[in-house]
Amino acid sequence: MRTHPFGPAGVAVPVLGQGTWYIERGPRQAAVAALRRGLDLGMTHVDTAELYGGGEAEEIVGEAIAGRRNEVFLVSKVLPNHASRSGTVAACEKSLELLRTDHLDCYLLHWRGRHPLAETIAGLEDLVAAGKIRSWGVSNFDADDLDEALAIAGPGRIACNQVLYHLEERGIEHRVIPWCGKNRVAVVGYSPFGHDGFPTARSAGGKVLAAIAERHGATPRQVALAFLTRLPALFAIPKAADAAHVEDNAGAGDLVLSAADVTAIEAAFPLGRPRSLAMI
Repeated sequence: MRTHPFGPAGVAVPVLGQGTWYIERGPRQAAVAALRRGLDLGMTHVDTAELYGGGEAEEIVGEAIAGRRNEVFLVSKVLPNHASRSGTVAACEKSLELLRTDHLDCYLLHWRGRHPLAETIAGLEDLVAAGKIRSWGVSNFDADDLDEALAIAGPGRIACNQVLYHLEERGIEHRVIPWCGKNRVAVVGYSPFGHDGFPTARSAGGKVLAAIAERHGATPRQVALAFLTRLPALFAIPKAADAAHVEDNAGAGDLVLSAADVTAIEAAFPLGRPRSLAMI
């Protein structure tokens, strides 16, 4: 499994992790087994949030990583309405309880809300000082939001920005990815296959993916994941609720596309004009 340096600290983290949005909607033991299989295959970056299933996803993750915590780069997120200084600390402590651990490797503000960003960052720094998180980041932040966070926190504090990124939503390539590359902030792409919208085999883009996949002995989804993690700052966290899907995702971990492959994908899935940050 390829790794990239994650944030200013440069911790080596697998380019492919495991997302858990909606993972609680299927059979619990299948979800636990899928997460464990992902760990076996090197997908040790596990991402969750207090939002997901009202904490149920965190409980599932806690069960899945029991006895294997030292293998895992564990991430969770605080809801904006909880993100006052004290609320951020309290939310993290609740997540730690559900996850059955004493620390997170990274803790994120899920998106901006009514609490001043300076309060949230103060709470995140309190958690770092207390040893309850090793780093912190943000999610769904556009370049202007990142500028504000950097002005408050100073350089070298923002570990990552988790944002929507898939073949048909490449808008972060205009401003967010360059900003993060310049400031050594990891870019973690969520919903890397789109939200129930991966290109079909009959579509023009799907045919391009299939041709590239055939050349590499891979699948179209593996080609998509390799494209979305092609740069040193990029990571992806596909969700898979069964072992077979996890195994297919993990197959992209060592897939490196050629320059010609990348050019063909960029042509098949045009970047489009700059616009406000997309999120779901």
